[in-house]
Amino acid sequence: MVQYKWIALTNTTIGVFMAMVNGTIILISLPTIFKGINLDPNVSGNFVYLLWILMGYNIVTATLLVTFGKLSDMFGRTRLFNLGFVVFTVGSLLLFLTPSTGILGADELIIFRLFQGVGAAFLFSNSAAILTDAFPADERGMALGLNQVAALAGSFIGLVIGGILSVINWRLVFLVSVPFGALGSVWSIIRLKDISVKKVQRHIDYFGNLSFAGGLTLLLIGVTYGLINYDGSPMGWENPWVILSLVLGSILLVAFPFVEAKVRDPMFHMSLFKIRAFGMGNLASFMASIGRGGVMLMLIILLQGIWLPLHGYSYSSTPFWAGVAMLPMTVGFFATGPLSGWLSDRYGAKELGSLGMVIAAVSFLLLSSLPYGFNYWEFALILFMLGAGSGMFAAPNTAAIMNSVPPEERGVASGMRATIMNVGQTASLGLFFTLVIASLSSNLSGSMLGPLATAGVPAGISPMIDGAIGASPTAALFSMFLGYNPMQTVVQQLSNLYPSYFAGYGTTAWYSTITGKSWFPNALAPPFMSALSLSFLVGAALSVLAAAASFMRGKKYVHGLDASAEPTDSSQ
Repeated sequence: MVQYKWIALTNTTIGVFMAMVNGTIILISLPTIFKGINLDPNVSGNFVYLLWILMGYNIVTATLLVTFGKLSDMFGRTRLFNLGFVVFTVGSLLLFLTPSTGILGADELIIFRLFQGVGAAFLFSNSAAILTDAFPADERGMALGLNQVAALAGSFIGLVIGGILSVINWRLVFLVSVPFGALGSVWSIIRLKDISVKKVQRHIDYFGNLSFAGGLTLLLIGVTYGLINYDGSPMGWENPWVILSLVLGSILLVAFPFVEAKVRDPMFHMSLFKIRAFGMGNLASFMASIGRGGVMLMLIILLQGIWLPLHGYSYSSTPFWAGVAMLPMTVGFFATGPLSGWLSDRYGAKELGSLGMVIAAVSFLLLSSLPYGFNYWEFALILFMLGAGSGMFAAPNTAAIMNSVPPEERGVASGMRATIMNVGQTASLGLFFTLVIASLSSNLSGSMLGPLATAGVPAGISPMIDGAIGASPTAALFSMFLGYNPMQTVVQQLSNLYPSYFAGYGTTAWYSTITGKSWFPNALAPPFMSALSLSFLVGAALSVLAAAASFMRGKKYVHGLDASAEPTDSSQ
């Protein structure tokens, strides 16, 4: 008979793998989804739908993880994990069946993605706690390592799956999760059992939930709308509603630890952060997530918007080939993830996690030095390094965090760990988008004049086209992300404003050139690569900070097994 611990490992691994696949599958398939629901990407107001389809899943997941972890400690981890499987599967089916098109279809996709995110929150908040309950201390690193390898590998594999399925039909991007979700739901309900140590108290911390979930929601919504142009500015950081959302969200989050110190049964015991392995491990995870989360999006924009079109790939095929091009990162992660989890059972996470983040930092530095016409083998080697460094860090860090807390706190600790990781990834998208758009804002205007002159555009028209592109760096980035050339739309809009200048433009050689496959990527590449290099340098700096936090976690510590040292002892 199969030991229960392997049943727990297999089932939780399916759950987190599926949830992580759906976190990134959307990155690569958005161009096809927009076409499938007939949503015109040339309309500037539609950028908000892109952001919500892209980030809504992570926002709702991040805000619910700690609450669900607390509820799991109170009412049973496997019970809520099972519920998560069912909710996630229903959400995936609703996304597949999305009935409408246009703006209504986009609204339906956003709502169904939020619902799917609720299921993912149940899965994320309980998987590590269920494994920690099921495995002895000397095997947890291996078990959590395999689980985390599957989870983060899911985020890489989601890119490939999204690229393949979106070429066939955009609905398959969501349907792929349904059979796995149905299987996981039935299997978990039948085979998983609750062996956790439950807390005696059964009080819901309403004020803690309000301050944490409310503050985090406001903060992440503020970040999302800060990326949308406002009052002539390419971004919305000056929007009063964005400022209000960020301020109120920050106030509620600052109030959270003070609220937790006063309530009868807090949703999260802040004293856990006094445990060095827990506090430093989560800090390292937060830094690593911010550094890693946005880089995949930036690499996809580079591949879909510039590198692939310049190497002869049609815009319709770029989602598939971008997913294939990202495979070396997945291979690198698989190469080191399971082994690092096994080694952490014996030697701890300090050296392994720190070395992994140093490798990631070096990978970011190498990416920042690549020209836009790079040789693919060089790019692939760097991606392999980045994946290997991430794999070397993820499993030991998770095992160290979960080993450090009391058994009755594992659910909420798992929720907090997953929350910190998801918040980091969501904030990373906002950070990297902001860095790139801000850099494009200062470098894009005027950069098109030379390429326009080379294409034979008349001197009287070139400044108009350059000004139209330079005035909207967000639209230019949007175009690259969705893999299309916006020049036809730009020229058509200008011809409506200045008909005498653009008379007969559709028959000219210059119009044929700038609306072709290679002109726009070539023209946009220099300012975009400058912006991208800046974002990679920030990623390197964050990885160094993650390595430092990992090193500061101290020696291996397992709660209840190391009687010779207190968790907060400086000798750790």
